[in-house]
Amino acid sequence: MSSAASALSGHFRPDASEARLLENARALEKDRRRENVQLLRLSLPALAIVVVLMVAPIAWLFSLSFIGADGGFSFENYTRIVTDGAYLSIFATTFQVAVIVTALCVLLGYPVAYVLTILPDRWARILMLAVLVPFWTSLLVRTYAWLVLLQRRGIVNDTLEMLGLIDRPLALVHNMTGVTIGMVHIVLPFLIMPLYASMKAIDGNLMRAAANLGSSPSHAFFRVFLPLSVPGLIAGAIMVFVMCLGFYITPALLGGGKVQMIAQRIEQSVALFPTWGPASALAVVLLVLTGGFLILSWLIVRRLSANH
Repeated sequence: MSSAASALSGHFRPDASEARLLENARALEKDRRRENVQLLRLSLPALAIVVVLMVAPIAWLFSLSFIGADGGFSFENYTRIVTDGAYLSIFATTFQVAVIVTALCVLLGYPVAYVLTILPDRWARILMLAVLVPFWTSLLVRTYAWLVLLQRRGIVNDTLEMLGLIDRPLALVHNMTGVTIGMVHIVLPFLIMPLYASMKAIDGNLMRAAANLGSSPSHAFFRVFLPLSVPGLIAGAIMVFVMCLGFYITPALLGGGKVQMIAQRIEQSVALFPTWGPASALAVVLLVLTGGFLILSWLIVRRLSANH
C-alpha cells in the first residue's frame, strides 16, 4: 500500500525538467522587468526634455487663457469666442479651408502615389525627387512665387488671355482660390509620402491573384488595392488637415486680408490686446478641436483595421 501511494505521489510530482522550465520562466520575467526599468531610466532625460519643451508651454498657455482684461481669473476669453460671431466665422473659415485643401490633396496625391508604386524603381526615384523638390525652397519664397503667378497681370492670367480662353483677368489671388492653391502646393508632399509607403507595402501578388480569379483590373483595384491603402491615405490626410489648421504665412499673403484663419487672428489678438488671454484662449480651443479630430480619426482607423 505504501509503495503504491509513493508511486502515485511520484506520478503527480513535477519532474526536474518542468521545475527547471518554471524557474527559467521566472528568471526571464525578472530580466524583462529589470530591462524595462533600465529603459525607463535611460529615457528619463528625453522625457524631461519633452515635458520642458511641450507640456510646460501648453500648461502655461492654458493658464494664460483664463486671465481677463483686469489681470484676474476669468472665463471672458472663452465666452467671447462662443458669443462673438466673428470668432465663430474665423473657426468656420479655418476648418473649411482645411477640409478643401485636404480633399484636393487626396484627389491629386492618390494618383501620383499610385503611379510611383507601379513605376520601375529608377523612374519612381526620379518622380519622388520631383515631389520632394519643394522642400528645398523656403515656404515664404514659394508663397511669394504663387503671388507672382496668380496676380491679375501674372503668368497664369497672361497665358490664358493669350490663348483666348478668357477676356479679362481672373481673380486668382487675395481670395479663397489663391489660399487654396498655395496651401495645396505646400502640403501635397505630406500626403504623398505616407500614402506611397503604404502602397509600396501592399503585396503585388494579391492583385495578380484577384486577376487569376476572374477579376477585372478596375474591380481588383477597388476591392483589393484601395482598401489596403486606406490606412496610409488616412494618415496622410490627417497630417495635411492638422497642418492646414495652423497655417499663417500663406493665408496672410495669398488671402490679402480677405481670408482670416485662426493663426492670423491669434497674431492680431496679441497685437491688439494688452494681455495674452484672448490669443491663448484661441490657441487652446484650436488645440482641443485638433485633439478631438485626431481621436476621431484614430477610432475610424481602428474600426477599419478591425474590419479588415
